[in-house]
Amino acid sequence: MTDIKLISTPQSVEYCIIEAPFACLGLQTELVEGSLMISKIDYLPLGSVGLSPGNALAKVFVKQCARYFIDAAAIFDLPLKPTGTVHQQKVWGAISGIKTGNTTSYGAIAKGIQSGPRAVGSACGANPYPLVIPCHRVVSTQGIGGFMGEDNPGFYRQIKVWLLKHEGAI
Repeated sequence: MTDIKLISTPQSVEYCIIEAPFACLGLQTELVEGSLMISKIDYLPLGSVGLSPGNALAKVFVKQCARYFIDAAAIFDLPLKPTGTVHQQKVWGAISGIKTGNTTSYGAIAKGIQSGPRAVGSACGANPYPLVIPCHRVVSTQGIGGFMGEDNPGFYRQIKVWLLKHEGAI
């Protein structure tokens, strides 16, 4: 009979859920070519069942979130899994340059990257790293605008309002 050895290796994909002042955050980390990276951040309803961070990167994310919830000017410095189309990456790059406490419009970003406001809105809605890539700082010229693909008042827009108030933008 052959002995079977179990080798302990890190899981390639892990997920944790933490509480935030406005909802819960789901974080997915993934090994990408040997490097641990964030592959997704989700906004989840309050009361979602928590899952403790299971790796060093998730623990760093939790610490950086805690710092941000105390001081909105705190900077996120986390490795993000490369994803998205070339256009989405341009939009997300422009969004990353919006300073805490400031907003810009979909139209202004569109003008800066030679695109259209609706295409910018679609890229914002497809952002897999909300909070870290602060798409909540992009607003409509007629008001707050949508958030996470939601154009009407609801769960995601409440989060956008909370984040903008926390950062002193509204």
